Amino acid sequence: MEKKINILIVEDEAIVAMALCDKLEAEGYCVIGIANNGLKAIELFNKNDVDLLLCDINIKGDFDGIETVRRITTIRPIPVIYLTAFADADTVERAKKTYPAAYVTKPYNMVNLRISIDVAINNFALIIDPKTKAQNSSTTEKESENKDYILQVDEHIFIKQGYQFVKINQQDIIYLEAEDNYTTFITDDKKYALRMSLAMILEKFHTSRLVRIHRSYAVNIKRVESFNDYEVNVPKQTLPLSKNYKEDFLRLFMFK
Repeated sequence: MEKKINILIVEDEAIVAMALCDKLEAEGYCVIGIANNGLKAIELFNKNDVDLLLCDINIKGDFDGIETVRRITTIRPIPVIYLTAFADADTVERAKKTYPAAYVTKPYNMVNLRISIDVAINNFALIIDPKTKAQNSSTTEKESENKDYILQVDEHIFIKQGYQFVKINQQDIIYLEAEDNYTTFITDDKKYALRMSLAMILEKFHTSRLVRIHRSYAVNIKRVESFNDYEVNVPKQTLPLSKNYKEDFLRLFMFK
């Protein structure tokens, strides 16, 4: 199942916060909560699956947005975008010490904010996945123009669809199907086509969940319902099992 990118808003002006929430949800994001102070933000962060933090600096409570970000990122690293009216040198220098993905000043432009969110998700995935970063840096500019993007954060992947990344839980992937230079992710309810080879996608993934069974197919091993010497059955589909990949596939079922 497709999962929207979850955003936590830290903003103490209720009208501003609700307007921002409405705009983000209209763009396809999920706002999991709004906090007007640091303690509430930390509480919401601990109770929810948050992918990105949008934080004002001047907020209510005992500590400001910068200290809120510092405490939250100590709990778990997360991409942060400051969205604030403060642009003085001292505030910016303090904010820089928390390594935000972006610093957006009010009044903001929704197009630019959307781009900042997109870049923040992308760069955060590269930071926590040095292998992906190295692969991307070795890719030529021409190659980059001719393929889409796929990122991995823990048990989720982010697939670039149009202008933003779509969040998918790995357990929802049934199988991958390759045709020419495209690979399609088949989930329970949707399909996502990427301009990227099956071999490259499998190389990028740090998971044993996906296994190749044919030059054109890879399956989520946890979604396999049955198999024989020639075929693998997954929900609502029967896929060919090639002899070139059979040994690696069967090895996953062997008992020690």
